[in-house]
Amino acid sequence: MVDIFLWVVFPYICLTIMIFGLLYRFAFRQLTWAAPSTNFFEKKWLKIGSPLFHYGIIFAFFGHVMGILIPWEFYQTLGISDHMYHFGAIYGGGLAGLMVVCGLVILLIRKMIIDPVRIKATFADYFSVLAVLFVAATGTYMTIIYNLTVVAYEYRATIGPWFRSLFIFQPRFDLMTDIPYIFKIHVITAFALFASIPFTRLVHIFSFPIRYPARPPQQYRSRSGYRRQKV
Repeated sequence: MVDIFLWVVFPYICLTIMIFGLLYRFAFRQLTWAAPSTNFFEKKWLKIGSPLFHYGIIFAFFGHVMGILIPWEFYQTLGISDHMYHFGAIYGGGLAGLMVVCGLVILLIRKMIIDPVRIKATFADYFSVLAVLFVAATGTYMTIIYNLTVVAYEYRATIGPWFRSLFIFQPRFDLMTDIPYIFKIHVITAFALFASIPFTRLVHIFSFPIRYPARPPQQYRSRSGYRRQKV
C-alpha cells in the first residue's frame, strides 16, 4: 500500500495540484504570475547567483529529459554505450547540479543579509529557494558522489520507465520499490516541489519569453539626468 501511494497516488496528486493551481492563478491572479526583480536593491550578488542558477537549471532540465524521458533503447540504437552515457551524465549533470546549488546558496545568502531584499522576501520566497536547493543538492549528490563512490546506478531501467508510465496512466510502481533511498527522496521531494509551483514565484518558469529578443529595450532616466534637463 505504501508503494502504491508513493509511486501512483502521490505523483498524480502533485501533478493535479500543479495543473489546476496554474490554471487558477493564470485565470484569476495573472498579475502575480511574474517574479518581481530585486535588481534595484542589490546587483553584485545577483549577477553571480542568478546566472549560475538559471543556466544550471536549464542544463539540468535537458539532462533529465535525456535520462528520464528518452528510453534506454534509443541510446543503444545510436550506438552510445552505457559507459559513454554515464560519463556524460556524471560530469555534465554534476556540473549543472553544482551550478544550481552554488547559485541558490548565493541567492539565499543575498536574501538573508541584504536588508532591502530580506524585507521584501516572503515565506514563499524562502520556501521555494530552500525546496529547490534540497532537490538540487540530492540530485547533485546522486550524480557525483553516489555514482562515483557506490555504483553508477542505471535509473534508465527503473525511474525512467516508471515516470513515463505515469503519462499513459499505467503506472509501473513495482519499478520503484527497490531503487536506492536517496533516489526515492529526490523523486518524492521533486514531485512535492511541482505541487508548490502555483503558490510561489516558481510559477514564472512557465512563462516563455518568445517575444523577448524582438522587444525594444526599456529606457530609464537617472534622477541626476532628469535634474539637469529641468535646469
